[in-house]
Amino acid sequence: MSDRLPAPARYCPYSQLGDQPNIVVDGQAQRATQLTLSHWPWNSTPDGLLRDTSTDIVFAYLDRPDLHVDIPLVSNSHFDEDGLLSMYGLVDPANALRHRELMIGASRAGDFAIYSDPNAAKLSFVLAAYADPATSPLPAEVFKGSAPAQIAGLYTLMLKELPALLDDIPGQRQHWEAEFEHLQASEKAIADGHVVIDEVLELELAVVRIPADMPVRTVRRYLTRWQRSVHPFAVHNITDCTRLVWLKGESIEFQYRYESWIQLASRRPAQRIDLTGLAEQLGNLETGGGQWLFEGVNEVAPRLRHQGSCRSSVSADTFMERLVDWLRTQPPAWDPYNKDFQ
Repeated sequence: MSDRLPAPARYCPYSQLGDQPNIVVDGQAQRATQLTLSHWPWNSTPDGLLRDTSTDIVFAYLDRPDLHVDIPLVSNSHFDEDGLLSMYGLVDPANALRHRELMIGASRAGDFAIYSDPNAAKLSFVLAAYADPATSPLPAEVFKGSAPAQIAGLYTLMLKELPALLDDIPGQRQHWEAEFEHLQASEKAIADGHVVIDEVLELELAVVRIPADMPVRTVRRYLTRWQRSVHPFAVHNITDCTRLVWLKGESIEFQYRYESWIQLASRRPAQRIDLTGLAEQLGNLETGGGQWLFEGVNEVAPRLRHQGSCRSSVSADTFMERLVDWLRTQPPAWDPYNKDFQ
């Protein structure tokens, strides 16, 4: 190993750090954390290392011997693609550097649903499949017990599995083929004009119009299963708007993208506005049963949508009129760069 690289760190479960000096990647520091390498809100990552994903931040750290610290433990409070890849960069820095662009690309795919390298998208699908108890080749026991125990089990096993996965993405076809095919079909539907994306750039808002008869398929986002007719990668890859409306037949859903939750380094997305009051407005208009709910401005990718067994009576035109007015007139309620919003 080059003497310009830090000594390999060792993973320690977040709940077991205690007073041991540690490095935290892709999450929040604890009381004994000596270095944070994270794009999370209100973090203390050194300014010169700030990048869009935590994985990219870790590689920036590896490039800066003057900032290296002699701390043997690395941890994170949650498991996801960016968390795993950023942690691996410190656990095995020499091998990580061999796969630098693939790892950074996969972290962007996992966090932001964007890609330029198909292998990066495929790797993100593989990592999500490994973390899904329904499809994972990992022992079933890793998905049992408390949330901290599951996170610790996933990191312990996946840090061992990752080198082989980085070297042989084609060999993991069963874990990426179906979702990648869905992505390609979605891209074709957009290119052919079957799916239309309209942008309201002044509001950083994109409206995705989907044919009512387009079948839904399963996609994994943030290690949960979503049902989507259009793969999010196909939409996110062609619009920078971080506020999205998905319209399909009588179905209406708004969502903030993850980029507006974190400290994005390459640009400053439009600040989030709390939509709780808008959900109440829509609820007052609703005559079809069910209720309108907003998941919360502090969630990583929160949605505003109608829930219930009956279709909403609120038309798309009415929804868009109310949403646009709300976005134009209400104050920001989330700022990942400003601790006053905690």
